[in-house]
Amino acid sequence: MESNKYYVYMLLCRDQTFYTGTSNNVEKRVATHNAGKGAKYTKIRRPVKLMYSEELENKSQALKREIAIKKLSRQQKVSLLKSHGINWRDYLI
Repeated sequence: MESNKYYVYMLLCRDQTFYTGTSNNVEKRVATHNAGKGAKYTKIRRPVKLMYSEELENKSQALKREIAIKKLSRQQKVSLLKSHGINWRDYLI
């Protein structure tokens, strides 16, 4: 049975930019991005690595959180990762 949980996730792209998206299956979605079948943004910036994911109660909350993260500056995104013990430079491709 598939969970109704949704996730917002942040990827590190090959060009050291961040991509944020939502999914109900993050691992499968990251694989889709790396296969070149994900978002147009990640298609030309492969490979990508999962940096962060956050579980939310439903798709609506995940989409709202995605929008909030996308509005953050790069430094704010780095700070978000750092607050969760993640140093994005450790994942450079």
